Amino acid sequence: MTQTAPSTSTDRFPPQIKYIIGNEGCERFSFYGMKNILTFFMINYMLIHEHVAKANYHLFVSACYFFPLLGGFLSDRFLGKYRTILWLSLVYCAGHACLAVFESRPAGFYAGLALIALGSGGIKPCVSAHVGDQFSEENKHLVKSVFALFYWIINFGSFFASALIPKTLEWWGPRVAFGIPGALMFIATLVFWIGRDRYVHVPPTGKNPHSFLRVLWDAVRVGRDARGSAARGHFLDAALGRHPEGAIDGAKAVLRVMTIFAPIPVFWALFDQKGSTWIVQATRMDLEVLGHKLAPSQLMALNPLLVMLIIPFNTMILYPALERRGVRLTALGRMTAGMAIAGLSFVAVAAIELAMTSGERPSVLWQAGPYLLITLAEVLVSTTGLEFAYSQAPREMKSTIMSFWNLTVTVGNLITAGVAALNVFTGALQYLFFAALILIAAVVFGLLARRYVVVDYFQRRPPGAPAAAS
Repeated sequence: MTQTAPSTSTDRFPPQIKYIIGNEGCERFSFYGMKNILTFFMINYMLIHEHVAKANYHLFVSACYFFPLLGGFLSDRFLGKYRTILWLSLVYCAGHACLAVFESRPAGFYAGLALIALGSGGIKPCVSAHVGDQFSEENKHLVKSVFALFYWIINFGSFFASALIPKTLEWWGPRVAFGIPGALMFIATLVFWIGRDRYVHVPPTGKNPHSFLRVLWDAVRVGRDARGSAARGHFLDAALGRHPEGAIDGAKAVLRVMTIFAPIPVFWALFDQKGSTWIVQATRMDLEVLGHKLAPSQLMALNPLLVMLIIPFNTMILYPALERRGVRLTALGRMTAGMAIAGLSFVAVAAIELAMTSGERPSVLWQAGPYLLITLAEVLVSTTGLEFAYSQAPREMKSTIMSFWNLTVTVGNLITAGVAALNVFTGALQYLFFAALILIAAVVFGLLARRYVVVDYFQRRPPGAPAAAS
């Protein structure tokens, strides 16, 4: 399909965005509806030991964020973003069907989780990059706002999933609780398909003899004595002569982004514990709120609700107010602050754990404070990271770099899964360990950010397309 020009208006989003946003809202309900009850289901229905269930949960999440590497590769090289999203969404639907049908048979259930990890992971880098493709240099100023809206819609779906699916599991059992997210995933796929003729379709590059891995391999193989390496001072320049200068520059961009992403996995090691250790803590708290008994995982609805409030507050009030006072928070500055705030949330959870160890049984609402802190951290790190990752990627590597961003979640969850499987830290000590870990990571990230040179890669307006109105 040929590439068409996006909307020529500079003050509104391209109209095709609504199909991508609608798809993402339904898909996020589906994913979080299943994910938020997973730990509780494994402990109470499959009767798996607590620390094993937590490890399994984080292994599943890590797989969901590993398969973006495959999705990004297929999208950039062969299928394009649209076809990759469509076909892997069907795999995603099949995974949900397995969960609903085989909820009492471990083999079928785990097969369903594998299909969901493949489908949801494979489409992750493509959807966010597909959003960015709908914009050009002329309306790139809207990208920050559309990614904020994109993340807001994700959390809109997540809020209703977190509020409704835990009680659905309690009232109607796992078949219905896993079946509803599957139906929503099918609707998400249908919505995306409906907009197929309206998208800007950036074609795949095909087999690339000048890919990042090929450039890296040739640079390492030839060594620093290769032609031009001493003059230019970067080891990738050893591959000049075998690859064009544009491919070398693209590979350098990937390495720069990978370097700045290096401490980010520690953030995800903390953030995704709200679906495991925080839920396990909630099971030992007083779940009665205003005469109603909450499900242990139901308080997770606070996270997306707070995101929907914090994003517009930051975008429309906080950031403009700071800029009027001469304080401009850079993307990397916001991410550094977010990592430090995540550490504070785990200090707060450790304080709750200490109170419970001393014999108290506090209300589950005590977790509202840590949820506020971890959500503020998420907005500063994750929303900003999506925007940053897209803007730093050359056109032919946008989905690939978004995959590396998602890979930070994989590494973070592997860290948490390893700590849970070892079962070394218990009680408040496990939370304080992670708090100390991320504060160190925040310092390292801040130091790396000071040396990073920010660049912008946006696609040019297609030849012959009308200019945007001024």
